[in-house]
Amino acid sequence: MTAGKSPSRVVVTGVGVISPIGIGNERFWSSLASGRSGIDRLLSVSSKGLPTKIAAEVRDFNPLDYVYEKKFLKVMSRDIQLGVSAASLAMQDAGLQPGDIDPDRLGVEFGAGHISFTPEELADAARDYANPSSREGYTRWGERNLNKIAPLWLLRQLPNMPACHVAIEHDARGPNNTITSAESSALLAIQEGMRVINRGQADAMIVGAASSTIDPIDLARLSVTETLSPSEDPLHASRPFDRKRDGMVTGEGSAVFVIERYEHAVARGAEIYCEILGVAAGADGRVEQPSQAGAGLVNAIQTALSRSNIQPGELGHINAHGKSTRRDDWVEAQAYHRALGDAADNIPVTALSSYFGHFDAGSGAVKLAGTILALRHGELPRTLNYDYPDPLCRLPVAREPMRLRSSIGMSVSRTAMGQSTAAILRAV
Repeated sequence: MTAGKSPSRVVVTGVGVISPIGIGNERFWSSLASGRSGIDRLLSVSSKGLPTKIAAEVRDFNPLDYVYEKKFLKVMSRDIQLGVSAASLAMQDAGLQPGDIDPDRLGVEFGAGHISFTPEELADAARDYANPSSREGYTRWGERNLNKIAPLWLLRQLPNMPACHVAIEHDARGPNNTITSAESSALLAIQEGMRVINRGQADAMIVGAASSTIDPIDLARLSVTETLSPSEDPLHASRPFDRKRDGMVTGEGSAVFVIERYEHAVARGAEIYCEILGVAAGADGRVEQPSQAGAGLVNAIQTALSRSNIQPGELGHINAHGKSTRRDDWVEAQAYHRALGDAADNIPVTALSSYFGHFDAGSGAVKLAGTILALRHGELPRTLNYDYPDPLCRLPVAREPMRLRSSIGMSVSRTAMGQSTAAILRAV
């Protein structure tokens, strides 16, 4: 922000979604409005021997339909393809064509998570190590096996590559940055994009996040580091805040947003979805007692409210993190009560992870798209599978679709390590 000047109003003018419940805003919102889940049997890879048989996959996705620079597809992982495709949809939705914005004034801020390689990518190079009793393969790795790995293999796994490819696609020559903070990445990208605009370094930013956690390596890793639902009933496996919840469901997806200075958007005649009133972050720090968990989310919510200059009771809804694990949902619920006081008993809560699970950086972005479209339509989607309210959470979780009582909503995200973000938006 320029010294001596008030922060610019920053608005959302474009939304692009590639998700397990629909590609494009219309299909995505239609699924939310009708309560249609995107969690199903795992089909893209064999589930034999894997710790889970279900996931939220993006079906009928062909990157050739969305990626302009098709020559780069060979160095795009699934995560990158999802992100670049969602960015193209967001730019189309914003009505922006090449040359509409000075390329030097258009930037990219992107969230990314752990991008896994597929076993097939290294299979040829690793085949000599199938017999652990033979040491020859290890001693002759460089001359025999290294050249069996594609020279550009690593480019598919670098977390900064989604932002790079988005910039190439749209000739965005302004500030370009990547944030890797798991589920909090998308809202942190929004926050940094706002800062870039307020510093006067850009008129518009392409912000969002993408990730895919459904390949065998990710599923094996998450089975060790996270609590995955053991359920084999895909439609009822993700149950945020429900007393019978038993773990998270993995998935994939991306959502991308075009954000602009309000004056810039009005001058070009853009259709505005909402204004971003405030974004804030916090971390749990050292947690020595259970009661200390969630401090980061409390700080994020209270700071976001302060920056937005609104009171807790003015919030029309909360789009919760809703991981669907016993501990995480309890910690999140307690954070709402601590941050919002008595107002937490009356603010409707929805948990969209019940539709499409959790998938690192991308899930925070797709949930935010749900908030923006809910504000646009004036309706809050219900939380699926909320059949048995957990008395330890004590939240007014929406069990049926409901009309929004306010044009202001809050979306939150939280990582397993307690890094938390909250964004408050108002329909325009």
